Amino acid sequence: MDPFSSPSSGSSSQPSTEAIMDQLKTQLAQAYMEEFVETIRGKCFEKCITKPGTSLSGSESSCISRCVDRYLEATGIISRALLSSPR
Repeated sequence: MDPFSSPSSGSSSQPSTEAIMDQLKTQLAQAYMEEFVETIRGKCFEKCITKPGTSLSGSESSCISRCVDRYLEATGIISRALLSSPR
């Protein structure tokens, strides 16, 4: 039985609401990280890698590093603004 099925009787093997919420939070965090990595990969790769090859040049490596740093910084600013805004 999956965690979202409702048993016909009061079974003690049913996961608690807290366990389900923890599982959902974990899945959401994983999905967010996957999207985050894909976004950075797409944006920074397009911007920084001019001639794909077997290794990065020094300038490409520096560009990727700066791009990721700026993206992380911008994401942090947006997150803080959203969390501190009155509802």
